[in-house]
Amino acid sequence: MDKQVRSRVSLLNPVHFLALGFGSGLAAKMPGTFGTLAALPLVVLLSHYASFSVYLVVTILVSIVGIWICGKTADDMGVHDDSSIVWDEVAGMLITMLAVPLSWQTLLVGFVLFRFFDILKPWPISYLDKHVDGGFGIMIDDVLAGVFALCLLHLGLFLI
Repeated sequence: MDKQVRSRVSLLNPVHFLALGFGSGLAAKMPGTFGTLAALPLVVLLSHYASFSVYLVVTILVSIVGIWICGKTADDMGVHDDSSIVWDEVAGMLITMLAVPLSWQTLLVGFVLFRFFDILKPWPISYLDKHVDGGFGIMIDDVLAGVFALCLLHLGLFLI
């Protein structure tokens, strides 16, 4: 993110703070990876201390509210889907780990699968990334990457 764009956001603004993944999106390199890492404490917390229903509701809320959070921050920055906006990675990682028995192995595999789909963007993720604008456009490709990773992770767990 260049200095002019950075001057338009503030970690003191709660919307910007969330959109920037609690500040992790400001990493100089690989902000999406750092945004995904920032989601891990929330995944662990919800997996250990919340029922499936609560985990699901939080994931849905993070995803829906993320449309507004990311859209508002992108508007404030004057840049669509700046790489520093990583709330979509938080939502994607929550989706990836939905109903997955938590261990360091499943967390690692989930992380790698999500980053794989988020970075490579196979169809239809790539189509949505290029053709859908606004906060929904920022969120939908990562939500779908999370769904792809979730399906593969559950398939792997079923097969072993």
